[in-house]
Amino acid sequence: MVESDDVVAQTKKWISEIVIGCRLCPFAAREFNRGTIHYQVEDASDPESCLHAFLSECRRLDMTPSIETTLLILPAASPGFDDFLDLVEMAEDLLEAEGYEGQYQVAGFHPDYRFADAPKADPANYTNRSLYPMLHLLREEGIEHVLERYPDADAIPERNIAFAREKGLDHMKALRDACF
Repeated sequence: MVESDDVVAQTKKWISEIVIGCRLCPFAAREFNRGTIHYQVEDASDPESCLHAFLSECRRLDMTPSIETTLLILPAASPGFDDFLDLVEMAEDLLEAEGYEGQYQVAGFHPDYRFADAPKADPANYTNRSLYPMLHLLREEGIEHVLERYPDADAIPERNIAFAREKGLDHMKALRDACF
């Protein structure tokens, strides 16, 4: 098992080099540079423990307004992408059940991320392929605020897909692998 400090350092490098460096998320640089991203490593592999950690991160955001977003990094959880999608769905259901719908939302990143109907070798999958499975917990208020100032946010995924396909599979894989 990789040490938590190493997991966080690698994740920060992934954000810096790929998410920000390739401009996959035009909103990430501000929060990364301001230090308002909280990184939490959960070593458990079972969904119940991962969801408990997810709910703890919701409560951390409740209590800590200076944190804009949390990355719950799950190195031992959901090695299979389909199982991970189930975990993301359970996290979304938990947000609703705990009264967090409209306050927080979750996005999932995974080492084997694959867009629906995309071949496994599609370079576009690397726009959401992280080093470890992770649940990204975002404040809806923060999302609404940045979307007010960012024109045509709906075009971001298409731009990212075009970028990744232009760079090619080997390039995108090498970028991600260099973060380890």
